[in-house]
Amino acid sequence: MATPLAGWAEKQRDQFDREVRSRFFRRIDFVGPEGDPGWFGPDSAVWYVHACYPAITLGLFAASYLEGLDPSIVYMGADHSRIPERIAGIPTGKVSTEGAAVRFSHSLSFFLGTAFASTESAERLAKIVRSMHHTVKGVRPDGATYDAEDPEWLRWNYATVVWGLATAHERYHPDPLTGADLDRYYREFTRVGHALGGTNLPASKAEVLECLEAYLPRLAVTHFKASTTGSNLDRKANPLLSPTGPAFDWVVRDLLPPWAQTMVFHRPVGPTRTAARRATMRAALRQLDRAMGTLPEVTQAHARVAGGLSRPVDAAGPGAVAIERGITRDEVEAMA
Repeated sequence: MATPLAGWAEKQRDQFDREVRSRFFRRIDFVGPEGDPGWFGPDSAVWYVHACYPAITLGLFAASYLEGLDPSIVYMGADHSRIPERIAGIPTGKVSTEGAAVRFSHSLSFFLGTAFASTESAERLAKIVRSMHHTVKGVRPDGATYDAEDPEWLRWNYATVVWGLATAHERYHPDPLTGADLDRYYREFTRVGHALGGTNLPASKAEVLECLEAYLPRLAVTHFKASTTGSNLDRKANPLLSPTGPAFDWVVRDLLPPWAQTMVFHRPVGPTRTAARRATMRAALRQLDRAMGTLPEVTQAHARVAGGLSRPVDAAGPGAVAIERGITRDEVEAMA
C-alpha cells in the first residue's frame, strides 16, 4: 500500500514530467554532440550535486528566501516578473501560483541545463538569462534605482543561489560532499556566475558566507516578503508544499545563515525537534528521489561522454556570454 509521502512523491514526478520537462526542456540538448563535456564534465562536483533533483529543488527554494531579502529584488519581481499576483495589472501582495511555478521551472531548467547539457545549450541558456536581466531596470517606490546588470547585485544574487544549492546538498543529499570537495563545487559553480556577467565572485563556502553577510546593511524585510514568509505564507496556494507544507517551509528557512533566519521569522525549536523536522524532510526527499529515479537528462549526459571526451573541460570557462540588446521581455522569453 502506498504511503501518503509515496503518493505525494509520485504526484510531484508526474507534475514535473507534465508541467516542467515537457514545457521548459524542449530546446535543451542533453544528448549530443558525442563527447561534448558541456561546461563541467562527468568528473565535476557540479554533475554530482545537480544530479540529485530533490536537493536541488530544496536549494532553489532556500535561494529564493535569501535573495528576497534584497528590496531591489522584491521590486524587480513586482515590476518585471509574473510571481506577484496581479488584478488589473496591480500587484495584490500575494504570490501567483502559476507565475511562481513558471519561475521555478525556468530556474530548474537553467541549473540542470548549464550543468548537464551540451556546451552550446549551456551558453544559450546563459544568453537568455543575461538578455532577460538586461530588460530589468527601474525605480523603487523609495526612489532608489535598480538594475539587474549591476555587478554588486549580480554578486549578491550569485551568492544566494550557490549557498542555497550547496547547503541543501550538504544537509539532505544521501552522500554529500564535504570539506574540500564541497568547496570544489563552490569553485566550479563560479563559471555559471561569470557567464551571467558576475565579477569578483566568492569561490568557497567561507567566502560565500562572508559575501552574504557583507550585504546585511542593504537588506530589509519588505511587506511583500513578510506576507509570503513563515506563518503568513498561504500554503494552500502552493501544491508543492502539501502534504509536507508545515515542515517544508520551516526546513527551507532552517537552511539559511543565522542572521537571515531572524529576518524571515525562523523560530528555533530546540535540538530534538530540529532533528525531528529535518528527519521528516529527509523522508520526504527520499520518497521523491525514489519516485524520480535518475533524471533522463543526467542519463543522457553520461551517455554523451561514455566514449570519452572530445575535448578537455575548459576550467576557466568562456567568461560572460553575449547578450541580446534592444529586445523586449516577451522576445527574450520566446528564445527559451
